[in-house]
Amino acid sequence: MSIKTPAKRVHGLGSAKEGVHHWWMQRLTALLLVPLTIWFVASLWYLFRASRAELIDWLSGPISCTLMILLILAGFYHAKLGMQVVIEDYVHSRLWHTWLQVKVTLGCAVLATACIVSVLKLALGG
Repeated sequence: MSIKTPAKRVHGLGSAKEGVHHWWMQRLTALLLVPLTIWFVASLWYLFRASRAELIDWLSGPISCTLMILLILAGFYHAKLGMQVVIEDYVHSRLWHTWLQVKVTLGCAVLATACIVSVLKLALGG
C-alpha cells in the first residue's frame, strides 16, 4: 500500500500530446474516405466494360485524376494510422515496436508513391 495520492502516482504518466491529433486524423481520413470510396465504386461500375483507352481518357480528366490521388493518399494514411494503433496496443517489445512502426510507415509511403506515379503515368499519357 502506498501513501502517495492518486495524482502523485500518475504524475509523469500522462498524455504524450499525440493522442488527440492521431484520433482526429483517423476520423478526418475516415470521413474523407466515405465520399471518395462511393465515387470510386460508382466509377468502377460505370467503367466496368470500358476499354483501356476509355479508362485512360476518363483518368486523364482533372477531376478524376485529383480524386484518385486523394483516395490513394487518404487511404494509405488512414491505413498507416490504424496499423500504428494496432502495433502500439499489441507489440510490447520496444525493438519490435520501433522496427514495425518504421516498416509500416515506409511501406505505406512506398506503396502510395507507386500508386500515385501509376495514376499520373496513365493520366499524362506516359
